[in-house]
Amino acid sequence: MGDTSGGGPQRRRGRVTLRGAAVPRLTEDQRLLDSRAREDWKTKDAWRALRILSEFVEGFDTLADLPPAVSVFGSARSKPDSPECELAGRLGAALATAGYAVITGGGPGVMEAANRGATEAGGLSVGLGVELPFEQKLNDWCEIGIDFRYFFVRKTMFVKYAQAFVVLPGGFGTMDELFESLTLVQTRKVTQFPVVLMGAAYWRGLVDWLRDHMCADGKISPEDLDLIHVTDDVAEAVAHIRAAG
Repeated sequence: MGDTSGGGPQRRRGRVTLRGAAVPRLTEDQRLLDSRAREDWKTKDAWRALRILSEFVEGFDTLADLPPAVSVFGSARSKPDSPECELAGRLGAALATAGYAVITGGGPGVMEAANRGATEAGGLSVGLGVELPFEQKLNDWCEIGIDFRYFFVRKTMFVKYAQAFVVLPGGFGTMDELFESLTLVQTRKVTQFPVVLMGAAYWRGLVDWLRDHMCADGKISPEDLDLIHVTDDVAEAVAHIRAAG
């Protein structure tokens, strides 16, 4: 469900806030990726490219002066008193103390915990939101917040302005960010880019599957497994990131 404050559902589209009957049925991402909507492609898709460009420009301009940063990912559904939120809060604080800004998706759960930990430790806390059919607003701990229409623009910002990814327990969106980062490192599109998994018990089955099936079947190389660093120790995670330079 959308944010219903102020009378009816609410959705943010970039700088614009829509409420009630003004909320469109489809998001911009849904329109862009709808292969059936071909009747106006010669006009609307061409103009949509300018909107996409404007999102890149706004993101680059807003984030250009960030200090070294780490992107932290995890479930929006995690409860504030869950182990992963407690871990994310300590991680955010430790990263801030080490001089890193903390970038998240700006949502609740693990993201909010990491943003809060960074802010309370005196660090810079960044939230990069995205337009969704079930709208969620940026959490209150984001000192810099940007709402994007397009996932791929947002994902570019997560990588471009971060020195590392730290991934805590999460769902499909978290997995998407994890495997995109691993692909970028594996293909050397980014270098000296640590990928840290925190919440070892949660990730054990995935790591075992990568080793016993994907690697054993020759789909990835044994050294590809070394791209992932698994730990539950916040100090170890920060030290691993710092060691990469």
